[in-house]
Amino acid sequence: MRSEPVVIREMSAGDWPLVAAIYEEGIATKYATFETATPSWEEWDSRHLKTCRLVSVDAGRVVAWAALSSVSQRCIYSGVAEVSIYVSAGARGRGIGRRLVERLVLASEREGIWTLQAGIFPENSSSIKLHLRCGFRIVGTRERLGRMDERWWDVLLLERRSTTVGV
Repeated sequence: MRSEPVVIREMSAGDWPLVAAIYEEGIATKYATFETATPSWEEWDSRHLKTCRLVSVDAGRVVAWAALSSVSQRCIYSGVAEVSIYVSAGARGRGIGRRLVERLVLASEREGIWTLQAGIFPENSSSIKLHLRCGFRIVGTRERLGRMDERWWDVLLLERRSTTVGV
């Protein structure tokens, strides 16, 4: 039995080694990202919004993370962001991902973000289910969007519209 509840808090640069390890697990599955190598902290930091970076901590150890990226530099899209969420293999199936996405939604709305979107491989059924449970809907399939491991990959586009921002 766990003595401490899982805590969700803001990510810090000091969390990067564990965040990177969880990201590497996702890369290894071949169903989480087109990335083939984990970026440096500096590269990752430059590609994600400075706000809405969260980690789930279980027994003092980071077991999941979530962050947002801009979808465009055009100001008209300032309220639209792309979700990244990764849960370590040992923490899956315990509701940690759902709580993390729910907190990410709240944090994004505090920042004025009105649309969250996610690109998910159709093969990643657990991520699709997670997003659907958290209010996302499937908008469509982006067919043959990227090429990896000598095959073309489709990507489902999901989105979640805020019910409080921009209504």
